[in-house]
Amino acid sequence: MRKESLATAKKCLKFTDESVSCFHAVKNVEDRLKENGFIRLKENKSWELKPGKSYYVKRNDSSLIAFRIPKGEPKGFHIVASHSDSPTFKLKAKSGVNVENHYVKLNVEPYGGMIYATWLDRCLSVAGRVIYRRDDKLKSRTVNIDEDLLVIPNLAIHMDREMNKNLSYNPQIDLQPLLGAWQEDAQEAERKVPSEKTAQDGEALSGETPQEGEALEKTKGKKTDILMEKLACAAGIEKEEILGSDLFLYVRDKGKLAGAQKELMIAPRLDDLVCVFASVEAILAAEPKDMISVCAVFDNEEVGSCTKQGAASTFLENVLSRIGEAMGKTGGAYLQLLAESFMISADNAHGVHPNHPEKADSTCRPYLNKGIVIKYHGGQKYTTDAWSEAVIKELCRKAEVPYQVYCNRSDIPGGSTLGNISAGQVSIPAADIGIAQLAMHSAVETAGSMDVEYLLRVLAQFYGE
Repeated sequence: MRKESLATAKKCLKFTDESVSCFHAVKNVEDRLKENGFIRLKENKSWELKPGKSYYVKRNDSSLIAFRIPKGEPKGFHIVASHSDSPTFKLKAKSGVNVENHYVKLNVEPYGGMIYATWLDRCLSVAGRVIYRRDDKLKSRTVNIDEDLLVIPNLAIHMDREMNKNLSYNPQIDLQPLLGAWQEDAQEAERKVPSEKTAQDGEALSGETPQEGEALEKTKGKKTDILMEKLACAAGIEKEEILGSDLFLYVRDKGKLAGAQKELMIAPRLDDLVCVFASVEAILAAEPKDMISVCAVFDNEEVGSCTKQGAASTFLENVLSRIGEAMGKTGGAYLQLLAESFMISADNAHGVHPNHPEKADSTCRPYLNKGIVIKYHGGQKYTTDAWSEAVIKELCRKAEVPYQVYCNRSDIPGGSTLGNISAGQVSIPAADIGIAQLAMHSAVETAGSMDVEYLLRVLAQFYGE
């Protein structure tokens, strides 16, 4: 079991390494599905589905729903939901900022609830997608500038002696990444401009002649434009073809197995790519019997899911109803399918922290490598109830997988996830589960190397029933 778990953990880390943005995560899932014979469907086309076949459909290139139809008459849906996005920084529409004609930084804003400090003094880069014009058509392409490109430098402690006592970051001021620092060329070096003030970003220095200012602005434009040149090169298109982009920062750290016995996984984006990986591998591993297996990967969970591709959208309901329609299950027959269905909302849980065990609930205390975590919340931020709890425990028993339970401390509010949000569109019994992890929403997170295999086995058991 341990040898198999480590092999699964390594495969998972390869997936997280390669999924540097939500768009790359979905592209990697798509590639894995295609390798296994899944057929792509499009929302703007009619669907013709056949028993025993497997299909998938994408929305926005950042959400994907895959499904396998059993050979016999289906009774309902077995759905696992996870999310492709992770907390990060998003580049603003006009991101290049010149600082005193020497530095160029990027104008970014936080995406999701982040631990800011963990992003500083690391090698970073940019990934996402670009929309471009080719042959009078708009096309989309994932893009990754695969190099150590950026850094968000801390202020030296000599300039803020109190920083270790009261650390606080202003995202507009302290968290803008540095793209480059250029030495003056000969023409600029000769231009000694007297000034009693420091130039602000994009502001001409006092004392410049109009001609000098115009030449300086041209130089600034070239420097701040270098990111677009790199993006175009990475995408294999011309810079002038790019009409839009959704771009995010990502840390360049690669996932690693660590700990005295390699019992730890340390990597970026474990929340929630671990669950994406496990759900995809599970749907591939388990042949459906009389339930339609559904693997739903949503975007924008970290910012509330209220987008056209989020769990609060109509995406899941649209796909399920179209499956029913293609199989002759409309009206009341479709509702009967839903009544027999079940959803697992797969998103990670907070493990007991070794330095702050007091932050965990007094009785519900999940640990790394002790099995999957069943999550509960009295205010229904998690969907688990007595019935769905029993279903998960039965799955664990059959799969021979240990389980733990998680509740927030009553005086510390937690976050919500996919289950209760998607229930507004598709109301079926559901449970929230995940694996225990530390440093959730850090730039680099920690989980147990045994737990990915546990999760995969439970989800495969679910899909195979």
